[in-house]
Amino acid sequence: MTGICAGRVVIVTGAGRGIGREHALEFARQGAKVVVNDFGVELDGSGKRTSEVADSVVKEIEALGGEAAANADDVADWAGAESLVRTALDSFGRLDTLVCNAGFVRDRMIVSMSEQEWDDVVRVHLKGHFAPLRHAVAYWRDQSKAGNQIAARVVLTSSGAGLLGSIGQANYSAAKAGIATLALIAAEELRRYGVTVNAIAPSARTRMTEGVFDWMEKPEAGFDAMDPANIAPLVTWLGSDGSEFVTGRIFEVEGGKLSVADGWQHGPEVDEGRRWDPAEIGPAVRELLAQAPAPAPVYGAG
Repeated sequence: MTGICAGRVVIVTGAGRGIGREHALEFARQGAKVVVNDFGVELDGSGKRTSEVADSVVKEIEALGGEAAANADDVADWAGAESLVRTALDSFGRLDTLVCNAGFVRDRMIVSMSEQEWDDVVRVHLKGHFAPLRHAVAYWRDQSKAGNQIAARVVLTSSGAGLLGSIGQANYSAAKAGIATLALIAAEELRRYGVTVNAIAPSARTRMTEGVFDWMEKPEAGFDAMDPANIAPLVTWLGSDGSEFVTGRIFEVEGGKLSVADGWQHGPEVDEGRRWDPAEIGPAVRELLAQAPAPAPVYGAG
C-alpha cells in the first residue's frame, strides 16, 4: 500500500475501538505496518483482558491489503510496554512511530473520588504514555548511536480536559495535563536522536465521551463533526516523514477544525526588587489580574 506513511512501522495503543481504531486503519491506508495494541477491557478498565478486540482491527487492516500485528499488553506495566515495543521489532524489524492513545475514565467529583479511582486513571493515562515512550526511545537512541539515521515520530494524546480542566474529571484532567507537559519535555530531550514529539487534544464521539456529546446526534447525511475518524488524518501526518519540522506542539482537533493550543506563558509581572510585605500582595495581584487575559473556562463550569 502507498501513502504518506509507506514503509513505516507504527504502534497505536488503545487501537481496538474509537479514536485509536481509526488511527490504526488510517495508518494502514497510508502504507504503514501497524501494531494494534488493546487488551479489550471495559470503559472503566474492568473486565477480563482479551486480544479479541485488537485481533478484529488486525483483520480489518488485512482486509484493506495492509499488514498488522495484535498486542494485548498493559501499556502502563513496565514489562508490558517493553513487550509492546518488542512486538513491533519482532513482527516488522523496526519501529518508526509511536502513538499513545490508550486510556479509560472513572469520573467522579473530587469529594466523592476514591484513592483507587485516582490511582487507576492516572496510571493508565500518564504512566501508560511514559512507559511505551521510554522503551521506544531506548530503541531509537541505540539506533542513533549505531550511526543509523532516525526519523521517528511520537504522538501523545492529551485532552481539552487536560488543557482547561473538566468538572467531575479531576483524575483524568490531571493525567492529561501531565501528558501535555510530557510532550514538551520529550520533544526537547529527544530531538538529538531524530525524534519528534507532539500531542493532540481531540474531540470526538467515543465510549469515553458518551453522555458528553449525546446532544450532538450523528447526522443522517453530510459531515459528522464528531466522527472519531476525523482525528486520524492529523495523527497520521504527525506520524509521517513529512512532519519533521513540527515538535513540542499540542494540537486541538475537532471535526474539520485544527488549532495549535497556546500553553502556559509568562504573564504580566511586578517586581519590587525586595521582599514583599504580605499586606502589599493583594493590591499587586489585583494589578496583575487586571493586565492578564481571563483564563478559558473549565469544561462544565457554570
